[in-house]
Amino acid sequence: MPSHRNDRSPHRPQPPAPGDAPPLSAQEFDELQNALDSLPDSAEALDMSALDGYLCGVLLQPLAVPEPRWWPHVLDVDGRAVAMPPVHQARVRALVQRRHAELAQAIGQRQWFDPWVFELDDAGAPAAQAVLPWVAGFATAMELFPGLMALDGPDLLEPLAVLYAGLDPDDLEDADALLAVIETLEPPSTLEEAVEDLVSSTLRLADVSRPLAVPRRGRAPGARSRR
Repeated sequence: MPSHRNDRSPHRPQPPAPGDAPPLSAQEFDELQNALDSLPDSAEALDMSALDGYLCGVLLQPLAVPEPRWWPHVLDVDGRAVAMPPVHQARVRALVQRRHAELAQAIGQRQWFDPWVFELDDAGAPAAQAVLPWVAGFATAMELFPGLMALDGPDLLEPLAVLYAGLDPDDLEDADALLAVIETLEPPSTLEEAVEDLVSSTLRLADVSRPLAVPRRGRAPGARSRR
């Protein structure tokens, strides 16, 4: 089970309090991964990393997205019905709900969370490449639920640029302002830095789309700039 917490982040993990959403155990993580991997290719299910980014994108919407709207895209990115025994689908749904609740709690409290990001087999690959599946899931949520992207504010631009920095510029059509910021960013040199960028950018976006009643102290670390 992936765990890439960076000790330099100000968002320290906190011990679960009574009533907190329990994280998936390693066994439950493997169970969910096996269930998604076993779906037919025609289903176009999200993989584990894309699922994690997708759930974060759903949770960052300024208006809460009801579960019946986001759930169908987990098993098939286009929301098509997937042939799956009801009891198995119910189990998968329950596990995804647990992760959704865990992320909702972390984002809502502006706490560190461990993204589901996997190390690459190619040790020489750029660190940013390892987080691309997570970013792809996040981008899927932005396409399906455009409320966050419809917000207008300068505080959105940098964290979005950090998340999208590894994407092909051709995939960012009509996003000149975003591309301009991406050009100023220094790519992460390690997987730990890439993961920290995911978490800090997610929490900074939450400050805009789901602001706290009482502003939190301090800010997530800013993006590294070449300038």
